[in-house]
Amino acid sequence: MTQYQAALAELGQVFDRLNDARVDIVVERLAAARRIVVFGAGRERLQVMGLAMRLFHMGLEASVAGDMTAPPVGRGDVFLAVCGPGWLSTAEAMMRVAKDAGAEVIVITAQPGGRVVPLADLVLHLPAQTMADDPGAGDQAAAKPSTLPMGSLFEGALFVLCEVMVLRLMSRLGISAEAMRARHTNLE
Repeated sequence: MTQYQAALAELGQVFDRLNDARVDIVVERLAAARRIVVFGAGRERLQVMGLAMRLFHMGLEASVAGDMTAPPVGRGDVFLAVCGPGWLSTAEAMMRVAKDAGAEVIVITAQPGGRVVPLADLVLHLPAQTMADDPGAGDQAAAKPSTLPMGSLFEGALFVLCEVMVLRLMSRLGISAEAMRARHTNLE
């Protein structure tokens, strides 16, 4: 088995264990939101930035927390935080602010027992290795480490998850690929 095949097989195993009904609930909450603000740190941020871009292409009001154009959140809004390792100080702080402002807080995490989980209104467990349980993490290390280094399995699975959520949102909201292309920037 090549490294490509091993990585793809591991991604397949993540999605074999994913609770797909929870994904549909997240999609419904995003579809109903007045506005959506996403948060992630490091490479997880890169993945949710791509999600925010596609949400924008669908005509939804979506932005990335920390960007200069991110609006305030409140009632009717969704704050979607990705926190693979189950706790990051920035994720905890932003989730508290969003919750206090009345936004619905959704978290995607690999650690359903993580410290940020009680702050969320909805939790989507993406069962993939992160830096919290890779071989260098000490006592929490995975029994069988991923072929991919550090948190790459979670980040790769997050990319696929976000793209599938986009497909489901397109179907749910009746948005065509042509309509999305019409909202794509011409400043490239």
